[in-house]
Amino acid sequence: MQPHSEANETTITEFILLGLVETPELQPLIFVLFLCAYMVTAGGNLSILAAVVVEPKLHTPMYFFLGNLSVLDVGCISVTIPSMLVRLMTRKRSVPYRACLTQLFFFHQLVGVDCFLLTAMAYDRFLAICRPLTYSTRMSQTVQRILVAVSWACAFSNALTHTVAISTLNFCGPNVINHFYCDLPQLFQLSCSSTQLNELLLFGVGFIMAGSPMALIFISYAHVVAAVLRIRSVEGRKKAFSTCGSHLTVVAIFYGSGIFNYMRLGSAKLSDKDKAVGIFNTVINPMLNPLIYSLRNPDVQAALWRVLSRKQSTA
Repeated sequence: MQPHSEANETTITEFILLGLVETPELQPLIFVLFLCAYMVTAGGNLSILAAVVVEPKLHTPMYFFLGNLSVLDVGCISVTIPSMLVRLMTRKRSVPYRACLTQLFFFHQLVGVDCFLLTAMAYDRFLAICRPLTYSTRMSQTVQRILVAVSWACAFSNALTHTVAISTLNFCGPNVINHFYCDLPQLFQLSCSSTQLNELLLFGVGFIMAGSPMALIFISYAHVVAAVLRIRSVEGRKKAFSTCGSHLTVVAIFYGSGIFNYMRLGSAKLSDKDKAVGIFNTVINPMLNPLIYSLRNPDVQAALWRVLSRKQSTA
């Protein structure tokens, strides 16, 4: 910490991340577990992406969005876990102030795109089931690219807003973060200036970034359920609900952990429970998405098997 030039305060130049556990004996176990989780998550999502790119049968709007979701999952876990593993290996827990804000920006950028991409996938299911005759025109390649581009643009605005807002706060007291990555709730708690405006901004922007997509997803699936119930074929209803059920499971886990983490500021003192939520946001969600949404899908399984078979035959 360096002396402030105009006051008897100190300006924080780095933060201390305590990590998941402070017991030295448990840190090697944590390192192995999270290294394995990272490799499984990256491998699973990149395999899905490879299958979507290589297999012509998967060149449809649903799998286009699924491929983008796999990229986001790899990015989300890569923003937080590798740096945590490096700190465990080097036993250095300090993080420079700018590096902390950079991690905050990229984490909210990727999570924000996830919000809108899940909404686009719900809209895709709505068009496929409720508007099948106009599906090809309403979900053309141009529309798909526009939806992804708009998702990135909106998420960029959200991440930049929070990063700039947090940079206006003063950090002059304790610099110890009881977490394994930098995020808004923990930084709010360390600030020596008022965070009321920042918390209001978080709620307001959170309503746009999470509330609006959730409402659109709910409306889309309300129409989907009504349409599926009108299908006379039991097999047809089962197939439709299976596809939608995988997506809804991902949505429930993603938004459930996000709401718990960000929408309860000021209601309780942050504790070790927030680390568990952080693990859900950064590790469990990206790791489960290929299993829940993709690997249960027979088309994806067949595509993955063909991709692996090609690699073995050319080896």
